[in-house]
Amino acid sequence: MKLNIFKTADEVLASLAEYFAQVAKKAIEDNDRFSVALSGGSSPKKLHELLVSKYHDKIEWEKVYFFFGDERDVPLTDPQSNYLMAKQTLFDPLGIDPSHVFPVQTHLGAEEAAKDYTRNLIRFFDGHNACFDLVILGLGDNSHTASLFPHTPVLTDESASVQALYIDEVKMNRITFTAPLINNAHHIAFLVYGEGKAEAVKHILEDAKDIPNYPAQLIKPHGKGDLQWFMDEAAASKLKNK
Repeated sequence: MKLNIFKTADEVLASLAEYFAQVAKKAIEDNDRFSVALSGGSSPKKLHELLVSKYHDKIEWEKVYFFFGDERDVPLTDPQSNYLMAKQTLFDPLGIDPSHVFPVQTHLGAEEAAKDYTRNLIRFFDGHNACFDLVILGLGDNSHTASLFPHTPVLTDESASVQALYIDEVKMNRITFTAPLINNAHHIAFLVYGEGKAEAVKHILEDAKDIPNYPAQLIKPHGKGDLQWFMDEAAASKLKNK
């Protein structure tokens, strides 16, 4: 694991964008494609905009395939949809071929959408364990990542799959990658900035293991997988070891 800590959020985003480009370049050189699972929420929006403005001609976008680490159980046209945010800030500006984008089919209902997404992953990875080149993750104030929320049954799911769950905290169904699926990735990157995240960062990186309360502690890539955190000093402010 590597911690990348910068003074400002803009520096964090610039570093992660460069990391994205490097991982993409290597994956395309090795396998002629780059598979990435995007994060939801508001933080990645600025990352997408930076990729569009600075890396439009530096990445072979026609060889990139986009997935979603989690999704809200809302229509794809809903303002809360992670897919819609990515479509508006990344796919449309870059002219990404829709066949290279894998939205969660929320119209099927959460349970069936999760099963459908798992089947899509099996097809994409030719029946092998889904192993993304890069998974981008955020971190909630309550130490959740993707839709792995505290005290939810999905935290003990040992399958590398996509699961549906109802999260009482937000009164909503979610569809999410399980921790084993995330941990299969070659590269995992946390994007975290702001003082409001400092307590959660400390829980995940330095506190005793307590998965029910701090679900993001589950994220530990298998084998030679690479885990990197991209944070500003505010988010890292409560860490003792930086």
